[in-house]
Amino acid sequence: MGEQPIFTTRAHVFQIDPTTKKNWVPASKQAVTVSYFYDLTRSSYRIISVDGAKVIINSTITPNMTFTKTSQKFGQWADSRANTVFGLGFSSEQQLTKFAEKFQEVREAARMARDKSQDKIETSSSLSQASSINGTDDEKASHAGPADKHLKSENDKLKIALTQSAANVKKWEMELQTLRESNARLSTALQESAASVEQWKRQFSICRDENDRLRRKLEELEEQCSEINREREKNSQLRSRIEALETELRDKETELKDLRKQSEIIPQLMSECDYVSEKLEAAERDNQNLEDKVRSLKTDIEESKYRQRHLKVELKSFLEVLDGKIDDLHDFRRGLSKLGTDN
Repeated sequence: MGEQPIFTTRAHVFQIDPTTKKNWVPASKQAVTVSYFYDLTRSSYRIISVDGAKVIINSTITPNMTFTKTSQKFGQWADSRANTVFGLGFSSEQQLTKFAEKFQEVREAARMARDKSQDKIETSSSLSQASSINGTDDEKASHAGPADKHLKSENDKLKIALTQSAANVKKWEMELQTLRESNARLSTALQESAASVEQWKRQFSICRDENDRLRRKLEELEEQCSEINREREKNSQLRSRIEALETELRDKETELKDLRKQSEIIPQLMSECDYVSEKLEAAERDNQNLEDKVRSLKTDIEESKYRQRHLKVELKSFLEVLDGKIDDLHDFRRGLSKLGTDN
């Protein structure tokens, strides 16, 4: 009938690091099926787990094995034949408890099977010794009696049992050879797994370096983004300043247009100023002539005071009027000079 599964669960599989004997090395990338198998022909139990086409657990349960819970979701056991320690990580404490209980049950069954096998071997050995002591079948036949016939029958049964035991021994040897080959394959798979772990470590180191490089690049990009934001703020301030300058420029252009319009009036004003200047010069000449006449008149007055007495009042009035006109002319001249200076 071969091996039959008697219990199945899922867990993450680990093996102890063969170098440090302390760290756990993942044997599976994800949770895989872990099963208990029972071999009826050999009365043996094994824990087997396969990840794809790769056997990651092939552990025969012996009475000396112990399953230990190291945490709420993790347990381990040592396999001296595989020269390693297996670890299982479960998704819940309930699954770990069921697996541990099944391990205890299977270990007790393995112990009972071992004890029965030892009893059979001891019985077969004792009967074989008794058969050799009692002599050959021919000798017993010559002294045959009812008890001897019964003993002969028992010896025949024992011979058959011994024959079957020999056949079982050969079968066990074949199974042992198969196990040795399986263990060799498992050792090769373990070495491949170790090589894969080293490769994963190198890849992890490469990924970590790449991650550090990307983190530095991200920091540089963040710094560049900060500089861009600062430049944007500066550009916004410059844009506001440009708008203010454009408004001021429009105001200046408007003022310039007004000045240009006013500059068009300047030639006319200059022309008027020249006309007024000519008038002023004519008035000054007239004033000079009048002053000369006044001096002449004063001389005439001094010479002919006696003639001027009756004209004194009239002359005085005339002089006052004349002085007022002169002051007006001076004021008018100063006004024209001021107007020319302003233009």
